[in-house]
Amino acid sequence: MLSLPMPALWSYLLRRLLLVAVPSLLLALMAGLTAGLCLLVALITVLLALHLRNLWRLTYWLRQPKPETVPEARGPWGDAFVALFRLQRKAEHGAELLREALNRFQDAGAALPDGVVIMDSDDRIEWCNPLAEEHLGIELPRDRGQQLTYLLRQPHFVDWVTGESYERPLTLRNARNEGRTLMFRMVRYGSREKLVVSRDITLLDRAERVRRDFVANVSHELRTPITVISGFLETLEDSASGADGEALDEQSVKRAISLMRSQAARMQQLVEELLTLSRLESDAAPAPAEKFQVRALIELLGRETETLSAGRHRVMVRIEDDTTLLGSRSELHSAFGNLASNAVRYTPEGGEVELIWREVDGQGVFTVRDSGIGIAPEHIPRLTERFYRVDKSRSRETGGTGLGLAIVQHVLTRHQGRLEIESTPGRGSRFSAILPPERLKLSGRGDGEG
Repeated sequence: MLSLPMPALWSYLLRRLLLVAVPSLLLALMAGLTAGLCLLVALITVLLALHLRNLWRLTYWLRQPKPETVPEARGPWGDAFVALFRLQRKAEHGAELLREALNRFQDAGAALPDGVVIMDSDDRIEWCNPLAEEHLGIELPRDRGQQLTYLLRQPHFVDWVTGESYERPLTLRNARNEGRTLMFRMVRYGSREKLVVSRDITLLDRAERVRRDFVANVSHELRTPITVISGFLETLEDSASGADGEALDEQSVKRAISLMRSQAARMQQLVEELLTLSRLESDAAPAPAEKFQVRALIELLGRETETLSAGRHRVMVRIEDDTTLLGSRSELHSAFGNLASNAVRYTPEGGEVELIWREVDGQGVFTVRDSGIGIAPEHIPRLTERFYRVDKSRSRETGGTGLGLAIVQHVLTRHQGRLEIESTPGRGSRFSAILPPERLKLSGRGDGEG
């Protein structure tokens, strides 16, 4: 808008007309009408040329409007150019505010813990945050304008996106990435635009599956002992009441009581190991740094292993280094004992079981070597899972609960250690519990128990 008020504009036009008319009239009176008309035409032409020049400058500026290149002029054209300068500055300021708001929106979208995809009414991608790119394999700006169902073609996802009911979220396993579980929600906004939110629930899904498997495994492990005990109790009750017509002899009663005691002991062992595992899993703190001599612990484990073997195996103990350990003696006793008892259970009669302690590259290594049945390579990565068994029937026959190696793994983790397993089917196994250098001290410095 021009800054000159209407009276001032008319005054400017009147002055310009007088500037053209007065000289032309004077020349007409002095030199004749023709000369006056020629001067009038010439002056009008000059004024018109000036206006055309300013109009051309305005047209040229409008091709690339920038505040710093606004033309300069006098009179109404100058006021018009000043007004354009102010409008352009205001427009650029508004655009800068819009860019800042867009940048803040994109930064906020990138910081969201979920993937976000904005789609138009035809399910074409307009924008997404980096997490959605990772979840769905989108790459902006390459995929802008692509239909989301073209990038993720799983039938359940396509039906869900193209359907009209979004009340329930959609859960997809192995969506784009093997082993990943994603949950999708969709929200409508605007006229027909859609907002798709993706959340990685892999850990939650895995925890839920572990919980279900855990409950099923515990129920299965307890079912057999309870069935055995209940069956014998029913038999004894019927025998005592004479319901079966004949009382059990003393030998049968003793056998029944022995089997019930064995099954009760198995349930007790299972409950104790479950409690131990639960305590280890719920305690995220590192194990305490108690000082104790490793020699005394390994010698005790050797005696316990011989007792468990009952003379069926050749049990050997080899202690190569005199070391004082820093950690929980009871937890390490439990972990090392589980490795030794497993070796006894899975080594046929007449085989060998060797317990070894040594230091390797500053680390403490407790190894249990046996000449047992061995383990196939495909089973080794899963041995520390709760209730995982290579041979389920044999494990139950030998008294295993399927929790021993899971306990070992948790104990070593609390001691910043690790478990290494080497095995060859038919030739035996080597289980090594490796403790870091910070868990070892030289007993010769007087730090041990003596």
